[in-house]
Amino acid sequence: MIPPFQTTFAVPLSCESCIRDVSTSLYKLDGINKVDADLKQQIVSIEGNAPPSAIVSAIQATGRDAILRGSGKPDTAAVCILETHASSAPDNKVRGLARMVQVAANTTVVDLSVRGLAPGRYHASVRETGDISSGPESVGGVWGSGGGGPDGGPPSSPPPPAKASARGIFGTVTVGAGGVGAVFLDRPVQVWEMVGRAMVVSRRAPGERLDKEDPDTLVGVVARSAGVWDNDKTVCSCSGKTVWEERREQVDRGML
Repeated sequence: MIPPFQTTFAVPLSCESCIRDVSTSLYKLDGINKVDADLKQQIVSIEGNAPPSAIVSAIQATGRDAILRGSGKPDTAAVCILETHASSAPDNKVRGLARMVQVAANTTVVDLSVRGLAPGRYHASVRETGDISSGPESVGGVWGSGGGGPDGGPPSSPPPPAKASARGIFGTVTVGAGGVGAVFLDRPVQVWEMVGRAMVVSRRAPGERLDKEDPDTLVGVVARSAGVWDNDKTVCSCSGKTVWEERREQVDRGML
């Protein structure tokens, strides 16, 4: 059983009726224990063990958008934006997003969503390094596999076999006919151990050679994310744009 954790979302709320609509939609989800909303701050706080992606979808079902502002306690959350590195892919290369929250001393939940991929079964794994200079070819072996050579090494040096017990083997996600897939899983790791490493999502099993020209192989670097109440910005200090303007741009890029 996944322990409950807290998440906060920015949601455009204009009245108490908005709060009722959002709360009603959220309480229909499995794993929602408590929903609180702050009309003035335009924030919805949720406690439970439902996937953040499912929470966003439930809020969007009411006709409103949602931006995840924080998950879990400070220094217990991370995020990975997954992109294809194939030269044949269009300019919009973002194909997936993984949100990670450490919910216990040695338990991290991973909320992985992908889209725009060919139907099939995909493997998600965390790698030894965070070097994505050559896409998935430079990220190294599966974290904890006992190897260490890059998957993109010369043919004479095949990648080391990935042990089923390797810490970096995270599971699989099934992509349907519409090119969309999602999975919510937990792993016996801590968030800080993954930060700076690469995550790979590919139809090729962990330990098989990866090809950056495969448009259905995704890679990204795990980065720290804000904990609950760690992020209260409404305007980006870099661009001067509001969080909603930034959100629209990210959606246009393919962000989930």
